[in-house]
Amino acid sequence: MDVLRNNDVDQLNALALAYMGDAVFEQAVREHLLRSGRVKPNTLHRQSTAFVSAKAQAMVLKRLTEEGFLTEAELAVMRRGRNAKSGTVPKNTDVQTYNFSTAFEAVLGWLYLKKQQDRLQEMVSYAIEIVEELRGVIK
Repeated sequence: MDVLRNNDVDQLNALALAYMGDAVFEQAVREHLLRSGRVKPNTLHRQSTAFVSAKAQAMVLKRLTEEGFLTEAELAVMRRGRNAKSGTVPKNTDVQTYNFSTAFEAVLGWLYLKKQQDRLQEMVSYAIEIVEELRGVIK
């Protein structure tokens, strides 16, 4: 039984959406790494970090917005995620980067919970492609 309806998803706190989006992206990245033949546990962890770091996700979101990739609805969720106050200070990144990372995760979480699987897959695949392209830039 699905208690969370589409209207409810639109009302969810942006940090709750980001919580879901974080898990969705983490799983997609792990699958991508395994399917591309990377199987050593230490390598997997190190390489997955390059994708799921706040810096990488912020760079992905910057690219998606610059290219006009996001719909109006996705942009609205992105802004909510970017402006959400988590109450925690990020350890390894600055607040702005962290906010953009949260915004990216919120959009993914929103798409997932709205059951927009095709759009979610399109965005995740493109995000992975962008990070692969920027791998030399992201440290």
